[in-house]
Amino acid sequence: MINVVKIGGEIIDNKNLLIYSLKNFSKLDGYKILVHGGGKIADIFSKKMGYNNNIINGRRITDKTTLDIVVMTYSGLINKRIVSKLQSLGLNSLGFSGADGNIVKSYKRPIKDIDYGYVGNLKINSINTDLIKYMFKIGIIPVLSPITHDGNGNLLNTNADTIASYLSISLSKEYKVILSYIFNKIGVLNNLNDEKSYYSNIEENLFKKLKNNNIINKGMIPKLENAFYALKNGVYKVTISHPNYLNNTTKKTIICL
Repeated sequence: MINVVKIGGEIIDNKNLLIYSLKNFSKLDGYKILVHGGGKIADIFSKKMGYNNNIINGRRITDKTTLDIVVMTYSGLINKRIVSKLQSLGLNSLGFSGADGNIVKSYKRPIKDIDYGYVGNLKINSINTDLIKYMFKIGIIPVLSPITHDGNGNLLNTNADTIASYLSISLSKEYKVILSYIFNKIGVLNNLNDEKSYYSNIEENLFKKLKNNNIINKGMIPKLENAFYALKNGVYKVTISHPNYLNNTTKKTIICL
């Protein structure tokens, strides 16, 4: 069995919550992979440089300057902080960007209604599973940042939820894979004013209804879209929850077809 765990920016931005999440991650059985987002650190550096970020529908617009900033913060500072904390927990881990070991190859998102800039899209064959399986064999836990490459020397900013989904799909061809999206809520809330309210299960029709009524929006949209895509393509189980419940079968939102 493989546990693919994606931690969001809300976790990364909270030092205590990050450490707690990594401790629970360390207790998971079987092979483990951690995928992380970027949090607000890139925004902080952008502001220090006098540069403003642009986010539409929960997705960052990435021009050349923004790309340089997110590569430095995501694949550098954040990735290495996480790896060092995992080492302190006794987990021998290795941090990757998508360019390292050709682990995640992408292509630049085509311009349609919105030009997202230097943003990567993935294909089913984007993941280098041979390298990941080798990491498992030698006892290394991969930690993936959301920076990919196009094979032509260009780096691309890629949604971490999407990377986690495609990674899980690729590995599900040989393993039983559980994909867990971890963030700072108990699950997908059914009442935004009540932190204790959440959907124990979400089917795709319900998601579409909530999306159309603007009950679910911003970053939760790509998260759920990727969750359903993973489940439709061979991933055994997909959940969304707080790190408190990473090792718990209850108190989380389970994605259902």
